[in-house]
Amino acid sequence: MNRTDIFEYVKNKYLTDPEYLWKKYPRYAVLRHQDSRKWYAIIMDVDKVKLDVTEDIGVEDLIDIKLPPETISNLHEFPEFLPAYHMNKTHWISVRLELAKAEELTNLIDESFRLTE
Repeated sequence: MNRTDIFEYVKNKYLTDPEYLWKKYPRYAVLRHQDSRKWYAIIMDVDKVKLDVTEDIGVEDLIDIKLPPETISNLHEFPEFLPAYHMNKTHWISVRLELAKAEELTNLIDESFRLTE
């Protein structure tokens, strides 16, 4: 999935539109609940050199989502998951969009939405 696919998914399922909060980071998009305004995800484009990945040239889209700590600890062994970028690493995880499977990613977004209600 790419960021456009995710935006379409959350728009259809949760009536969420991405919010761009920072001039310095114009492609960082926050997804949040309509009523409480709590974040359930943030999509960012991050320089690979800042990530713990073998390929360190270019920019990569990540989504940070909230998950139970036991789920996070199990996912770290897979290459599509990284410690949360700029979020609490116990409760949030980064997913590399270029490696994640669509069904897996939508399930994780749904879980994050539920956890942040």
